Amino acid sequence: MERDCSGVPGVPPRPTLGPMAPGSDGRPTVGDGVLRVSRSLSIPLAEIEWRASTPGGPGGQHANRTASKVEVRFDVATSPSLGPRQRARLLERLGEVVTASAGDDRSQARNRQLALERLAGRLAAGLAVATPRRPTRPSRGAKERRLTDKKRRSETKRQRRPGELD
Repeated sequence: MERDCSGVPGVPPRPTLGPMAPGSDGRPTVGDGVLRVSRSLSIPLAEIEWRASTPGGPGGQHANRTASKVEVRFDVATSPSLGPRQRARLLERLGEVVTASAGDDRSQARNRQLALERLAGRLAAGLAVATPRRPTRPSRGAKERRLTDKKRRSETKRQRRPGELD
């Protein structure tokens, strides 16, 4: 069982997720009451709905009594944080309400963090713009290699035919 040793001399404080530059390591960050999904999107935590419940599955008394599973909901349709293009893209790809849940850990605080990261990941994936494919042509060398291989293969097959003599 972990003990909180904050304030005890000689024991370093636990690392916490503070505000970082979003996208510096590719992960969303939570800090100052804001969920930073990307450089262009930050959502105040006040816009996110939380719900805690008991996790499913086995676990004994702890799992039956502790509301450690966390579900988060974000209403895309009514959020003032989204721009018109962002809102249109999210509504088209994810719908009016985006949800995420986490019940992986025994700690409700850790599950909140996991659920927020999952929500931010879904939002970031929904906002991602795919780069258009640029058609390419095979090089002259690639064409020549293909034709050479094709001729070699046809010659091999021709030699395997029964009854044909050169």
